Amino acid sequence: MNYQKYPLENGLRVLEIPMTGVESATVLILVGVGSRFEEKEINGLSHFLEHMAFKGTQKRPTALDIASTIDGIGGEFNAFTSKDHTGFYIKAAAKHVPLLFDVLSDMLLNSKFDPSEIEREKGVIIEEINMYEDTPMRKVGDLYENLLYGESKLGRDISGIPQVIRGIKREDFLSYIDRFYSPLNTIVTVAGGTGKEVKELTEKYLGGWIKKQVEQADRVRDKQEKPGLLVKFKDTQQAHLCIGVRSLKLTDPDRYKLGVFTNILGGSMSSRLFIEVRERRGLAYYIRANNEMYTDVGNFVTQAGVDIKRIDDAIRVILEQFDKIKTEKVAEEELHKAKENIKGKLILELEDSRNVAGLFATGELLEDRIRTPEEIIKLVDEVRCEDVVKIAKQIFIEKNLNLAVIGPYKEEGRFQKLLKL
Repeated sequence: MNYQKYPLENGLRVLEIPMTGVESATVLILVGVGSRFEEKEINGLSHFLEHMAFKGTQKRPTALDIASTIDGIGGEFNAFTSKDHTGFYIKAAAKHVPLLFDVLSDMLLNSKFDPSEIEREKGVIIEEINMYEDTPMRKVGDLYENLLYGESKLGRDISGIPQVIRGIKREDFLSYIDRFYSPLNTIVTVAGGTGKEVKELTEKYLGGWIKKQVEQADRVRDKQEKPGLLVKFKDTQQAHLCIGVRSLKLTDPDRYKLGVFTNILGGSMSSRLFIEVRERRGLAYYIRANNEMYTDVGNFVTQAGVDIKRIDDAIRVILEQFDKIKTEKVAEEELHKAKENIKGKLILELEDSRNVAGLFATGELLEDRIRTPEEIIKLVDEVRCEDVVKIAKQIFIEKNLNLAVIGPYKEEGRFQKLLKL
């Protein structure tokens, strides 16, 4: 997949990825700031700011003005906040790319942050937080990273906590933008049916954005002396757990070996964990494995929703699979299936211009390099059976085990005894 990359004079990086035969286009603005940049007193502000970008600008004073503009062309628009980046995008017919630039740049540079809108939106965000609290399948992942990263900024929830959200003022948004929003940590990406005018449009709408240095996130160091455990009591009919280990960071050269390893363990309905935990024993409705990778640290996690009376059995079976992949050779057939699964999912994702924009932009922003789909597929194809076992031995260390549980449990001792490899 071909692409063009060029900087503007103010340091803003522009990526253009044409997609043959695609009639739509996605314009994505990705800023290198998220919740891990926030002090405790403003925890949740990155996410709150993402909401406020849609609440009115000088040119489009209300949320309705913004929404009507995009609805009027049948477009799709949204935003997202992670721990290390924030994105704003619009996807629409390619002929509307000039309008997409107009609206997104307006939201980025000219949001009003009207105090009355801020007060209204606090209620929306607090209800979003409440929704997560009432959804253990969603909340347990946050709990897992609370356990791993503790009181560091990386350990806090992206959405924040209600008492902090209630105290946020307009001045907090303005200060935050001044500290963390700059052309130097922003990527503009256009994917799909792009035209020759992309560079000119970027210059027109964002070329006047003043360049400035911004604050950097605190670095986190992985340090653990014994297995970690965090149990949150909730009177549920199903227990939700995350169990895993500290793992590889985003820039680790073995990340694609880790990806194949993770797919073998829990990346599909024919993966080892799915078959052993759900199909053969009926211990869980869902179970999956995933990697969360940051520029400084990373973690591997298996998440499952399990029978509250048989959670101990589920944990034992999961840990048995962790241990087994360290000691037994992976069959070539199983390795091949995992590789093809990864490549097939990637190909399906890349039929959507929004996914293409996200893939290229996050690579440029977080790793300062872009891997094309062809390069990713090549790296996946290079993984060998012995690489999978090597990764397992590298990360599955007993003292680095961590378990987060949400369910009707008040005692922790029963779980602590299980954390052995």
